[in-house]
Amino acid sequence: MFFYLSQFLSFLALPLTITISLIVLGAFFIQRKWGKRSLWAGIILLWFFSNPFIANQAMLAWEPQFKAFNEVGNHQIGIVLTGVTNLSKTAYDRTFFNKGADRITHALQLYREGKIKKILITGGQGLNPVNPQSEAELLQRFLVMTGVPAEDVMIEDQSKNTYENALFTKDFLEKKGIDVNQEFILITSAFHMKRSKACFDKVGLQTETFPTDYYSNDTKYDVPTLFFPDPYSIFIWHKLVKEWIGILVYKMVGYL
Repeated sequence: MFFYLSQFLSFLALPLTITISLIVLGAFFIQRKWGKRSLWAGIILLWFFSNPFIANQAMLAWEPQFKAFNEVGNHQIGIVLTGVTNLSKTAYDRTFFNKGADRITHALQLYREGKIKKILITGGQGLNPVNPQSEAELLQRFLVMTGVPAEDVMIEDQSKNTYENALFTKDFLEKKGIDVNQEFILITSAFHMKRSKACFDKVGLQTETFPTDYYSNDTKYDVPTLFFPDPYSIFIWHKLVKEWIGILVYKMVGYL
C-alpha cells in the first residue's frame, strides 16, 4: 500500500506535474486575474526547473561527497543495492545497464583493490516484472563474467524496495551464519544514500557508506549552464523530489 502512496504523492509533487497543471489551468481561465497569475507562475516554474545551474546546485547540496578508494577501510563484505539494470529487456548472455552502473563497477574496483573480500548484491525483480531474472542475478552474472569467483558473490533477490534491501540482507546474513555485528560497506547511488543508510541503521546493520553514480557535476558558470533551459534539469528535479517523497513515506510507515 505504501508503495502506491509514495508513487501517487511523487506524481502530484513532480515539477512537471505542477508546472503543466498551472499552465493548463491558467490557459483555461486566462480571462480571470488568478488565471493569468497561474499561467505566469507555471511559466516561471518551468524556467526554474529547467535551469541547469539551479538543478545542479540542488543536487550538489543533496548528494554526499564521494570517497577516494584509498580512504576506504578494509571490510569483509560490500553490500550493493540494485536498481541499475534494464529489466525490460531480457537476455541471458549479458547484462543491460541503465544509469547507475557505477554501483556495481565501483564495487568491482573495491573488490579488486582488496577493500572488500566478498560482494553481496540485494534486489529482486520489483513490481510487475517482465523479466524472469532478478537484478541480483544479472549483476552476479556480470561480476562472474569479469572474473570474480562465484563464491565471492552472494545475492539476496527477494527485496522490492530499499527497506526490504536492508531487512532481507540482515536475514540473509544471519541464515548464512555471517556476523551481523561487523561493519559493512554500503554501495549505492549518491542521491539515494541518505535513505539507504537510514534503512540499514534501522535494522541494526553497521555500514560505511560508499556513494557512487553521481547526478551532480562540478559547478560551471558558462552561458548555456546559467541561461539555457535543459530537459535533463527537470529530470534531476524529478529524481530529487521522488527521493524526498520516498523518505517522507518511509518515515510515515516507520521504516526510518
